[in-house]
Amino acid sequence: MTIDAVVFDIGGVLLDWSPNYLYADLIPDEEQRSHFLTNVATPAWNHKQDEGRPWAEAVAELIGLHPEHSEWIEAYDTGWLKMVRGVFEDTAAVLTEIQALGLPTYALTNFSGDKWEVAKDAFPILTRFDGEVVSGVEQTAKPDEKIYRILIDRFGLDPARTFYTDDMAYNVDGARAVGLDAEVFTGADDLRTQLRARGLAV
Repeated sequence: MTIDAVVFDIGGVLLDWSPNYLYADLIPDEEQRSHFLTNVATPAWNHKQDEGRPWAEAVAELIGLHPEHSEWIEAYDTGWLKMVRGVFEDTAAVLTEIQALGLPTYALTNFSGDKWEVAKDAFPILTRFDGEVVSGVEQTAKPDEKIYRILIDRFGLDPARTFYTDDMAYNVDGARAVGLDAEVFTGADDLRTQLRARGLAV
């Protein structure tokens, strides 16, 4: 094998997460829902929580700007778990097979620290990693170089022998910039192919 450890992104790789799963019920009109998620509760606003901003502060700030949407804004926090449809079982199977080979596995994820604990309670597979680096806890998020360095240093990893999978190309670019062997995640089948090319019998 050419790798000693495998690192997983979580949202879009192991968990099927999308705000649309919650807001399809709250805002049935597609155009109105798209406007809210693009211009009010934006990805950039949510990313601040991934960087460690407390949810109470984030919600209060956004309601101050958009009081007419206060109920929908609060739901982003209180109804967060409804944004997760479940575990991608085919990816989970790959994770299980890697662990059966005795290879250590880690989670490296942009995630609110609070919501990460909620997710672990709801989806026990997230507790099976040998270690985790969660952006909201570390106060820094991908693709900032710092978070990859935390992963490498904390667990004593050899970057060139550590494989990382992430569904966002810019996060993969960030990983490669610090020497990690990283590939874009497009599905469990492609992940298997990538791992087999590195000598893993999965």
